[in-house]
Amino acid sequence: MTKILAMSKRERFCSLWIFIILTSLLVSCSDEYEGIPIDKDEPYSLEYPSGFPKMTFDITGNPVTVNGVALGKKLFYEGKLSRNNTISCGFCHIQEYAFTHHGHNVSHGIDDRLGIRNAPPIQNMAFLKNYTWDGVSHNLDERSLVPITTDFEMDSSLPEAVGKLNSDANYKKMFKAAFGDEKITGDRILKAISQFMATMISADSKYDQMMKGKVSFTAEETQGMSLFQNKCASCHSGELFTDESYRNTGMYYNAQFDDRGRYRVTLDWNDNMKFRVPSLRNVEYTAPYMHDGRFYSLEAVLNFYSDNVENHPNLDPLLKQNGHTGIPMTGQDKQYIIAFLKTLSDKSFISNPKFAE
Repeated sequence: MTKILAMSKRERFCSLWIFIILTSLLVSCSDEYEGIPIDKDEPYSLEYPSGFPKMTFDITGNPVTVNGVALGKKLFYEGKLSRNNTISCGFCHIQEYAFTHHGHNVSHGIDDRLGIRNAPPIQNMAFLKNYTWDGVSHNLDERSLVPITTDFEMDSSLPEAVGKLNSDANYKKMFKAAFGDEKITGDRILKAISQFMATMISADSKYDQMMKGKVSFTAEETQGMSLFQNKCASCHSGELFTDESYRNTGMYYNAQFDDRGRYRVTLDWNDNMKFRVPSLRNVEYTAPYMHDGRFYSLEAVLNFYSDNVENHPNLDPLLKQNGHTGIPMTGQDKQYIIAFLKTLSDKSFISNPKFAE
């Protein structure tokens, strides 16, 4: 009887290990292929949050599918898109900081080379008209080309990236699942990444829940929203909290990076030091702030607007009224506004496993 019981334990032990090994193989396969269906693709259901503007992403030219998004996610975190296989899109766009390069005033790329601008957040891009500080990029399907090829970012090329991915059998299967055949091209790489970025929608902050009547604001948040609407909403308007315009906000010229904003695109001196108005969604997570990351706190940003705006010849008229340069705010006003800005934080977005590496 003892022998039978001992044998039963061994059998159970062996069975347990066989189960663990098989489970591990199944998980490995799932991770390897991102869990996507190989034989049949399906449309990916994009969210249309209430109050958001019309979607600008061209789903007719680049239909968003389950397989395409899975491939785009894998490519977003793929170091092989860089010259030395170390830098991915996700290197400078970290999820827990709303896909910004947290702690870096300007992005650090390959060989630790410095860029000239603070990495903007990646969120709600399917609804935006342009994506960069100077507006040079306005087609999401082409957006990733710049970081892949820029010498201080990923310092590679599409032919080089295609060559690396072509040597990977798993990628061939994923491209076939997403596009119908195993052919890997630069155009397909860019379209897959943009499909993934189009799904990165943030619309579940406390502000959104308040607008739906699910929660209430505190007295400080309510006061902050009123002040924000009076002092900030002319530029940071709508449900995206940006009017996507280019404005000179009186920031000093930073000779270290030699960046004059929109002027770099238009060569019109009237655009000198004009930068795109950023969205304020998830702004609590995206420090440091401004195009060159010059401010490390929201308090510093508001202190600039109240006390340190420079009177440039093309300073935005909204910052030059009644003989006053800047935005009049008391210390208490600033604390209320910051309380409101923190209601724009979407914790579910920065922790969503669908976007995680």
